[in-house]
Amino acid sequence: MKKRRLGNLEVSALGLGCMGMSFAYGAPADPAEMVKLLRTAVDRGVTLFDTAEVYGPFTNERLLGEALAPVRDRVVIATKFGFKLDAEGRQAGLDSRPEHIREVTEASLQRLRTDRIDLLYQHRVDPAVPIEDVAGAVKDLIAAGKVRHFGLSEAGANTIRRAHAVQPVTALQSEYSLWFRELEAEIFPVLAELDIGLVAFSPLGRGFLTGTIDDQTAFSATDFRANVPRFTPENRKANQAVIELVQRIATRKHATPAQVAIAWLLAQKPWIVPIPGTTKPHRLEENLGGAELELTATDLHEIAQAAAAIEVHGARYPEHLMKTVGL
Repeated sequence: MKKRRLGNLEVSALGLGCMGMSFAYGAPADPAEMVKLLRTAVDRGVTLFDTAEVYGPFTNERLLGEALAPVRDRVVIATKFGFKLDAEGRQAGLDSRPEHIREVTEASLQRLRTDRIDLLYQHRVDPAVPIEDVAGAVKDLIAAGKVRHFGLSEAGANTIRRAHAVQPVTALQSEYSLWFRELEAEIFPVLAELDIGLVAFSPLGRGFLTGTIDDQTAFSATDFRANVPRFTPENRKANQAVIELVQRIATRKHATPAQVAIAWLLAQKPWIVPIPGTTKPHRLEENLGGAELELTATDLHEIAQAAAAIEVHGARYPEHLMKTVGL
């Protein structure tokens, strides 16, 4: 597995997003099988593993703690703070107060069975707490040896600059793929200027860019996508043009649409690290193959021209969640 740098943190060129193992895409997967999958990923050269306290909640961090404890010194664990949870563990708004950050970090360390968090993100920007206070709280945790690097998720350019002035930001985590490219205009120049890496979640468009989802696909009531505007049957049908594009390139390259989507993303900038998620060993292998696929300048030019002519239909979050996104 090739390596890339997020700021001054070296990680595998492809990470593993672990949310779907415990949360958001239907019933949680079997924990024992997920432990095996996580350890297989380590054996295959993956070093960056992404989780958060709210995935489950808490169960995803515990899963990673169990799976990665034996190989702790070989991996980079990223987790997140920033949500308020009620007594039942349901999200009840944002909370990035410094005292809450400290409390959440201690709990995450216990669940992850580790003495340090390699990359700690603010999960969503909290308008009630100055970002300088957030960065200062993480700076103190870094000084205490409990955190190694500071990250932001779905933050805007001004927020990134303000946070970076207090504590250098190692990585921004945001959605980025062939069907969501809004970061390119304003965010990419800031990341390049400040030497901040991009950890791209949903690089396969929440599964859509694999070519396995169409307007007839049925999502369970516990699948997050059932409430996402981009995944209404009408929008899935309208967005098939994106799939036709990646399928055309995939056929020519003797690859899969998912592999083309990953290879395209890796070709955009040397400081981008995608974190596709999966619960299936064969999909892990497929995604790893995408990190090895080389797209030529001709391939990339064809994709750029075709993608520019495609209008993607539907918002990427329900309206109430769009309010928490700083982009």
